[in-house]
Amino acid sequence: MRRWSLPLSLIFAGAALIAGLGWYNARTKQELDSQLWIPKPAAITPAAVLLQQYVRIDTSNPPGNELPGARFLAALLAKDGIRAEIIESAPGRASVYARIAGKQHGGGLLLLNHIDVVPATKAGWTRPPFAAEVFLNQVYGRGTLDMKGIGICELVAFTDLARTHRTPENDVVFLATADEEEGGGKGAAWLLEHRPDIFEGIRYALNEGGITETTKERVAYFGIETGTKMTVKLLLRGRGREPMQALRIALEPFITPLDPERVLPEVREFLHDLAPLRVVQGQLLDDITRTIAAGKFWLLATGYRELTQNVVWPGKIESDARGVTMPVNLYNLPDENPDTRIAWLRGFAGRYGVTIETVLEISGPAPISSRHTPMFAIIAAEAGRQYAGTRTGSEVLAASYNDSRFLRARGISAYGLMPFPTDWYQTQGIHSIDERVRVDWFNDGVALMQRITRRFAFASDAPPNR
Repeated sequence: MRRWSLPLSLIFAGAALIAGLGWYNARTKQELDSQLWIPKPAAITPAAVLLQQYVRIDTSNPPGNELPGARFLAALLAKDGIRAEIIESAPGRASVYARIAGKQHGGGLLLLNHIDVVPATKAGWTRPPFAAEVFLNQVYGRGTLDMKGIGICELVAFTDLARTHRTPENDVVFLATADEEEGGGKGAAWLLEHRPDIFEGIRYALNEGGITETTKERVAYFGIETGTKMTVKLLLRGRGREPMQALRIALEPFITPLDPERVLPEVREFLHDLAPLRVVQGQLLDDITRTIAAGKFWLLATGYRELTQNVVWPGKIESDARGVTMPVNLYNLPDENPDTRIAWLRGFAGRYGVTIETVLEISGPAPISSRHTPMFAIIAAEAGRQYAGTRTGSEVLAASYNDSRFLRARGISAYGLMPFPTDWYQTQGIHSIDERVRVDWFNDGVALMQRITRRFAFASDAPPNR
C-alpha cells in the first residue's frame, strides 16, 4: 500500500487542482458574461427622453457655451411653474438656479450638477457623441454619465417635489453650473463669489463623484463620495532640457511613494467599507493601521496608497524660445495648505535651476464631509432600498475632483452620487469614447434621486436645522 500512497496522493491532488481550475474558469466566465450581457429593451420613459434631448445640446468645454443647455433646463422648470434664473458669468457661460423655500432656514439641500461636458469628436465612437441614440438598450452620448444623466435625475426629483405643492421642511435648491470641466472659474467658484445668496441656508449638497460597482446585474457597492484630493496645477520654467529632465527624475519618488504620509480618519473608514469587496487586498484595507504596523502598506494598489499621500505628477517637457517648460500637478491631501506645497516645490525645483512660472489652478484646503450626518444616512438607506443587497459606504477620490471642493471649503457637507448602476465598461466612456448609460439603470437612478429628495423634504427623520 505504501508504494501506491504517493501516486494516489498525486492523483487526488491533480484532480483537486483540475476541479479548482474548472471552478475558477467557470466563475471568471460568469463574471465576464455578467458585464457583457445585453439586456432586454427597457421603456423609454419621459426622463430618458429628456436625457436624450439634453445630450443633443452640445455644451462642450472648451469653448463652454452652456447657454443653450441652461435655457433647456430653465424651460423644463418653467413648465412646472418653477421660477428659474439663468446667470451668465460671461457671455454664453450660463448657470441655472431655482429654489423651493422650506419651513425652516439653514438646513437646506442643494442639488448640484454641471451643464458643460468635455469635447468629443466622432472618431472612435460606435454612435455619434451628440445624437443620443439608443443601441442595445443604452443611450450613447457625451454627458450621459458626466454629468447630464445625473443632472436629469436631479431635475426630475426637483420638479417632482414641486408638483406635490407641499412646503418642505428646509429649502431645496437646484443649481446647474457652467465650467466644471475647466476648473469652475466661470461656474461654481464664480457663483460663490458673486452670488452668495444662492448658497444661503444650504447645509448639504448632492453632486457627482459617487460609484456604483456592479456584479452579475446587481449593485455590489454603492459608494457615496465624501471628499477628494485637492489639486494645484503649475507650469515650471527652466533654461535647459537636461536640468529639467534631472528634476523630473528626482520627482519620481513622489509620484507613487511607498510609505504613508498621513491616514485621515475618513480615508480609514472608506478603505474599511471597501474591504469586503476586495478579494486580494481586503485584509490589507480592512484595518489600514494594522497594515502599516505590519510593514505591508507597500502591497496596496497605487490608488489606495495615494489616499494617504501628497502626490506629484510631472508632465511632458516642452521646448520654446525661452527655454523649456514642464507642467506639474500636485495632488494634495484634502486638509493640506496648498501654499505650503507650492513653497515645497519651489524649493525642490530651485536646486535644479528651475522656477515656477505660473500657478494655473489652485484648490484647497477642503475638509472631507462627514459620513456621520442625517443626510448621509438618508442616502445610504434609500440606496439600500432601491438596490436590495447592496453594500453602502463612503468613497474618497484619489486623483479626480469636482465642484464639491468649493462647497466643502465653505462648510457645506457635499456628497457625490452615481444614482444609477454602471458597469466597468461603461465607466471607461467617461471623458473617452462611447460614453453611455443603460436605459433601465438610468430609470432606477431617477427613482432613487426622487426618493432621497422626498425623504429629505418631508420625512420626520430628515436632517434637522443644524
